[in-house]
Amino acid sequence: MELRKRVKLRKLQHTLGLSQDASAAGRCRSNIWGAERSHASQRGTGGVSLLGGSGACSGSEILPWRQCVSMAVGLLLAGLLALAQAWCVNAIHENLLWFSQLTEVEREISFRTECGLYYSYYKQMLQAPSIQEGLSDLIHDNLTESKRTINLLQRMNIYQEVFLSVLYRLLPIQSYLEPVYFYIYTVFSLQAVYVIALYLTAWLLSGSWLAGTLTGVWYILNRVDTTRVEFTISLRENWSMPFLALQVTAITCYLRPQLTDLQQKVMVWLMYVTTFCFCLTWQFNQFILLVQALIIYSLDCLDFLTTSQVTTLYLVQVSSMLSVWLLQFCNSMILGSLVLSFIVATLFVRHCQSGLKTGSPLVRLGKLLLHSAMVLFLTVTINYLAKKALQLRSDEHIFKFIKSKFALGPTRDFDASLYLCEEAFGLLPYDTLERLAGTLLLYPYVLTLLLLSGTLAVAALHNLSRPKGGAAEERKGVTEGRAVALRPDVAYNLLHTLFYGLLAFSTMRFPLWNGAPAEAPAEPPSHAGIRLMKYIWTGHMCAVAAYGVCGKELWTLLLGTLRCTSKVLLRLVRYAVPLLVIACLYYKFWPKLMEELSELREFYDPDTVELMTWISTKTPKRAVFAGSMQLLAGIKLCTGRVLTNHPHYEDKDLRERTKQVYQVYARRSPEEVYDIMKAIGADYVVLENSICYERRHRRGCRLRDLLDLANGHIMDGDGKNDQDLVPATHPRFCEAVKMDAVSYTALFTRTFQNKTFHVYRVKKKRTKGSPEPSAAQQPDQDL
Repeated sequence: MELRKRVKLRKLQHTLGLSQDASAAGRCRSNIWGAERSHASQRGTGGVSLLGGSGACSGSEILPWRQCVSMAVGLLLAGLLALAQAWCVNAIHENLLWFSQLTEVEREISFRTECGLYYSYYKQMLQAPSIQEGLSDLIHDNLTESKRTINLLQRMNIYQEVFLSVLYRLLPIQSYLEPVYFYIYTVFSLQAVYVIALYLTAWLLSGSWLAGTLTGVWYILNRVDTTRVEFTISLRENWSMPFLALQVTAITCYLRPQLTDLQQKVMVWLMYVTTFCFCLTWQFNQFILLVQALIIYSLDCLDFLTTSQVTTLYLVQVSSMLSVWLLQFCNSMILGSLVLSFIVATLFVRHCQSGLKTGSPLVRLGKLLLHSAMVLFLTVTINYLAKKALQLRSDEHIFKFIKSKFALGPTRDFDASLYLCEEAFGLLPYDTLERLAGTLLLYPYVLTLLLLSGTLAVAALHNLSRPKGGAAEERKGVTEGRAVALRPDVAYNLLHTLFYGLLAFSTMRFPLWNGAPAEAPAEPPSHAGIRLMKYIWTGHMCAVAAYGVCGKELWTLLLGTLRCTSKVLLRLVRYAVPLLVIACLYYKFWPKLMEELSELREFYDPDTVELMTWISTKTPKRAVFAGSMQLLAGIKLCTGRVLTNHPHYEDKDLRERTKQVYQVYARRSPEEVYDIMKAIGADYVVLENSICYERRHRRGCRLRDLLDLANGHIMDGDGKNDQDLVPATHPRFCEAVKMDAVSYTALFTRTFQNKTFHVYRVKKKRTKGSPEPSAAQQPDQDL
């Protein structure tokens, strides 16, 4: 597929009508600011505003009018920036594909790779006679994997498609809003929620809505590095990321000092709801939550959090994952996750090691090292036993990839090699940093990171060296000590950006396509658990950098270093610098943004359209198709035919089947390929020239090379081969079958071909002496 310049330029006819939703999203935040301070014996009786400084809004009291106006302006700007992001991604999506003018099959083809697979279940639910029958078909699905009946609600995270399909059926919108637009508008609306969450996080950290405004502007301008929603709409990350950002906002608010009991309870429930939605919409939530649990563990060891805060945060994670476990019909992958094992180990060891935070600094450091070693040992033990008891092998390919990436294991494993050979899974490229620096985001971020890291180190040493008293005095002393050095909410966000930043530098992911063909010959299945680290980091990076520009603490430190302690100067700098940055960004990037939004292209993929049309009209409705994972996802969506394999790679048996299906691109005999196809029930096999004759990857990383290595065969082309590899005894199947040799035509019949695809029907076994059916008679006789 390619995106080419339009012959006729037309004005954009579709705009995103989200004003009411976004305004509501903005207004729903306005009820969290006012509350009354409790614990008068410790902190007095003044009020506290969650989105700013202290106020007097409690009970019948109201905020001063200036603060009310400031908050209203801040929330209004949050809504406007959210609408701007949603409108931008919708406009770019329309301009990129000319989506409004596409036929139905072209629109469905535009849902590439696993996007098409997920969207097909939304389509399937809408086409079902009733909601009950649609749910039953998903629970007892025999179309996604041939010769198998699987529970899709257990295997995949598709509750969002189920929810949207039910909502579309119930709402009176069918007459004026097509199902596909209802789907994509919902995803783009979540982008608005994402911006609001980042906006509120920056506002909470800095106490100024200018930080939120700067965050939203940076997020929109760095769209290439913060999101790819406009051309990968259905990916799980686009559903889950907004909820993760909301969860970080709730955690930031929960860790703010001087919250009342009611405010804390509200924040705990918000953390649970957002964590639950995040886990429900993305299968790799456990790896993100593991990093988050490590952040909480680090803050606990360095004495930045109280015992109740740590326990609450852990229990929120556990309860959310167990709730999802129940909804996903007791999915064993959740119970066997590392994060659950880690949390159980941490809580158990902490309970047994009660005197962890007592003694001299050296004694405490030794206890922490021993504590960490015990937690690590118990985590590995619990996780190993859990996987053995559950017979869990769904995520072993992820650990194979990690081991191979850091040279800790063999590199010939087919699944691991699929990821290792993708440039997208390498180190963060330098041009990413150049783009971030070009929008003035990288410089304040690095400076903020350095200052906060230094402050964190000083505060940690201070906490470790402070003597401990009784439990009540300990809690009070910890709170006061942290308030002087580094607030817990700031410390959490600092470690959040550090941890995910390190992961982004080690493993990141580019967009699948951006105006280029998306066939991606050796492209591994979409693995959001690895590639999403960059997008988690860059989005949160905007909030941290904005806090550095607008935060009072950092400017106080910098001006104090220069011996400028004037409060007037501090206020002037805090307001003038972000306004100056916004003005510079407007001057530099507004023309570029308008130019990008005015660039019109169109979807153009006639070969795939021809293939899908032929399958829909010339093959039986229950025909089984074998081929690449990416293509089969599109076949499932466009034609509804049965598949042998698909891009959702989190199943051991499916990975083995995919490797067997891909033998059509290896050096195998026609009899071996035929036996494989009959074993998995395939009626047709689709061969792609872009894979068979691939040149995109270097030697050793082409799909045919990976198969040769896995089969112990010497690779094509000039270059070195391992000494244990041997020459293959058969030619490459995808090339030889096109020569129409007798040994191939006896088992496979070509039924369709164009410049990109060749489709062969797998013949039924002939009885001895029966005549061979002609090519004209073979296809379509079961229609």
